[in-house]
Amino acid sequence: MRAQALSRLKARGKAGSFLWLPLAALAALVMAAAGFVSYVLWPTWPGAPIPLGAPAVPITVAGVLFGVPPAAIRVAVQRQPGPHERVDLVFLWPSLEPPQSSGKAAVRPVAETMVTPAEASGAGPPRVSDRLFVTIAGLGAVLPPIERLRTIYPRYVEAQATAGPAGLAILPFRAGTPYEGEDLVYVAEQPEQFFARCTRDLRAVSGTCIHDRSLDAAEITLRFPRQWLDDWQSVAEGFDRLVARLHPHGN
Repeated sequence: MRAQALSRLKARGKAGSFLWLPLAALAALVMAAAGFVSYVLWPTWPGAPIPLGAPAVPITVAGVLFGVPPAAIRVAVQRQPGPHERVDLVFLWPSLEPPQSSGKAAVRPVAETMVTPAEASGAGPPRVSDRLFVTIAGLGAVLPPIERLRTIYPRYVEAQATAGPAGLAILPFRAGTPYEGEDLVYVAEQPEQFFARCTRDLRAVSGTCIHDRSLDAAEITLRFPRQWLDDWQSVAEGFDRLVARLHPHGN
């Protein structure tokens, strides 16, 4: 009896070992997969900081390649080559050169520039900034700018436009719409040539305009003072030059 019981135990042991083999293999596969995912998703430490005076670095946004001067990048963590969700830049106008600073200054939005006491009281005209703020990000599910002009903005504007500077037309957005307090400014005879959404001057605070352009799956947003529209042709040409400089492969 004792020998028979021992043989049965040995048989059970062999059967159990055969059952453990696939379980062990499955566990090894799970651990390997978890290790690979952890390696891919684990945040990596940035490399050595790139000097502000270094040449343009290759950066991709939404799969589109850009060459960006490090001194123009407003956020230090974005001064690394490779893929980014978005990049925030600033340039001097009209030179279109990055500001000569430590990289920590000149990062305020256009509408937040300092004003003098006379400007704050409304006794003087708003100060015009010399900064052009640029954001490059993925379009995602948002319509391209030209499609917004054709299909979205007409739903929210007033019926009558007024004449603006140098052949521009100004069409206010209606109250109670997502763009309340803004104007749609565009070339009267050919809106697709140049258009922007602009806030209005408010005492010491200069109005700000947003001009959007799309490059494949990426969108370039340019923010500038509304006063620049007095010479919108030069502004549009400057934007063309800047985009060509940031994305030379698109030419």
